[in-house]
Amino acid sequence: MKKIISTQNAPAAIGPYSQAIDLGSLIFVSGQLPLDPATGAFPADISGQTKQSLTNAKAILAEAGVSMDQVVKTTVFLKDMNDFAAMNAVYATFFTEGSYPARSAVEVARLPKDAMVEIEVIAAK
Repeated sequence: MKKIISTQNAPAAIGPYSQAIDLGSLIFVSGQLPLDPATGAFPADISGQTKQSLTNAKAILAEAGVSMDQVVKTTVFLKDMNDFAAMNAVYATFFTEGSYPARSAVEVARLPKDAMVEIEVIAAK
């Protein structure tokens, strides 16, 4: 049974979608922009934006009762692939070494609100 997950500890959806969907054994978290849920502002650089995007995903997962250790797959959308190394350095701090999730990282022409990064995650319960 599909259950919608929503928390005020992450930015509200900016369109007709849910922050996350719980399917019982899997949690699908929509792509998270680096919006601070309190201010609606973006951090200035890719490191800060990556941290905020993953912090938002972490808050949504917590609402669903799971942690970042249960993430099995991520997709990282980058405005500029030259930011990959800086994004990767921050990304690594959110996961336990030796049990990193599967990941795709792609450069895209443009992201909503002209963000530098957007990250979606899938977690197992």
